Amino acid sequence: MFNRVVDWAVQNRLLVLIALAVLIATAAFQIPKLNLDAFPDVTNVQVAVNTEAPGLAAEEVEQLITYPIEAVMYALPDVEEVRSISKTGLSGVTVVFKEGTDIYGSSSLGVEFAP
Repeated sequence: MFNRVVDWAVQNRLLVLIALAVLIATAAFQIPKLNLDAFPDVTNVQVAVNTEAPGLAAEEVEQLITYPIEAVMYALPDVEEVRSISKTGLSGVTVVFKEGTDIYGSSSLGVEFAP
């Protein structure tokens, strides 16, 4: 059976080359349309709040900026974890939400975004 297929391909080289060219052209047009990710997104749903406070020491940043932001963030729905770091003149708060939370929809978090 395999010998007959090879014999037919050798006898009809032009048809085999045309079929190959059509196959390559079809693949060339279809490959860019494929929706593939080489590295899937495995990060959790999180929001980072960074605040500058020039001239404040790390302890003042913690007391005056970081702690109040953390308290408000804990009150949001579907919050799993709140992490923070306070440095001289800089506060960083990371809020991690439950998987599937829509952080862009103001109605799901109960937060209004002002322009």
